Amino acid sequence: HTFPPTYMALQFGQHIIRASQIFFQSELCLGLVNLKPVVPGHVLLIPKRVVPRFKELSADEVRDIWSSAQYISTEIERLFKGDGLTLCIQDGPNAGQTVFHVHVHVIPRRPGDFEQNDQVYAEIERARVPRSEADMAQEASMLSAHFTAMNPANAPPKI
Repeated sequence: HTFPPTYMALQFGQHIIRASQIFFQSELCLGLVNLKPVVPGHVLLIPKRVVPRFKELSADEVRDIWSSAQYISTEIERLFKGDGLTLCIQDGPNAGQTVFHVHVHVIPRRPGDFEQNDQVYAEIERARVPRSEADMAQEASMLSAHFTAMNPANAPPKI
């Protein structure tokens, strides 16, 4: 199924995502702030259609989510003063997927953010303390204002 154009909350695997946590939308995907970011600016992109595995996405969804990832990551890197990015998908349980709704991690990177560069992947899987709804809403509001100002078509869904 897909998400309605307006909603108060949506199911993302075992998590409930409130509209206040969504900062971006395209035709086929949404941008969400992360409940447990590994670094400031770590966000997620998900298809609007609930799809557990990458191979189950349509060609249009693949194009849309990766075009959106390119667009969002450019701005996330700049806004969070990164000089690189990690873009990744954990696809299937043996790849570390714990939320069975395809999602792309967009993680801004800086020199020395991890002792060894690939530690970012272990950090994604490590248990981290969740942020408050207020903290996530504040970040989403800032990002939403930025992306909406750049292109009003990318405004998050109305509540």
